[in-house]
Amino acid sequence: MLKRIGRSPVVQRLLGTALAAYLKLVYRTSTVRLDPPDRFERIDGEMPAIVATWHGQHFAVPLHRPPGHAFRVMVSRSGDGEINAVAARRLGLGVIRASGAHHAHQVAKRGGMRGFIEALRCLREGDSIAMTADVPKVSRIAGLGVVQLARHSGRPILPVAVATNRHIDLPSWDRATINLPFGRLAVVVGEPIRVAADADEDALEAARLAVEAGVNAATERAYALAKSG
Repeated sequence: MLKRIGRSPVVQRLLGTALAAYLKLVYRTSTVRLDPPDRFERIDGEMPAIVATWHGQHFAVPLHRPPGHAFRVMVSRSGDGEINAVAARRLGLGVIRASGAHHAHQVAKRGGMRGFIEALRCLREGDSIAMTADVPKVSRIAGLGVVQLARHSGRPILPVAVATNRHIDLPSWDRATINLPFGRLAVVVGEPIRVAADADEDALEAARLAVEAGVNAATERAYALAKSG
């Protein structure tokens, strides 16, 4: 019964709208800190870019983004993904419905190839793409999707993390965090990671590891800043 209710488009719209309102509340009631402080000015010439974050840590990422740039987020086709898609649109973001996979037979089912092509088109038209770097359901291990997108588009990858000093950690596969309002919120943007168009298998793996290290470092830094006051 609860599963059927959860699949209802009306319920999904209500939950997505509530999620967007809650995230706005978190942002508006938090003391926001960007690291480094001039990061948006530094990366202005890098746009459009591919913003990479971790599953479970991505909910608050759309709250603080460079002004004057359009963003699209990649959201899965699942029921939870529909809620996230509604919330993203409410926050002024475009949406691409797709997610990555570890096995070839899962790619088509999850819309991975179609999503990749759409993301590539958006980047070429000037829209930035925000996506989770890790592939369900293996947390904090970057997949090759974000690296291949950078390779084929020629756009840089920006490791990004957002953390609040007040939060609830959930026992989910992605170690999801619920950010709480009335606290400190830190946004960390790492150095751009570029992937050459002619990158071979070794170069792609090196880039994948660089993304993994970059998002990990940004996440660790964001939590440290949020806690430090």
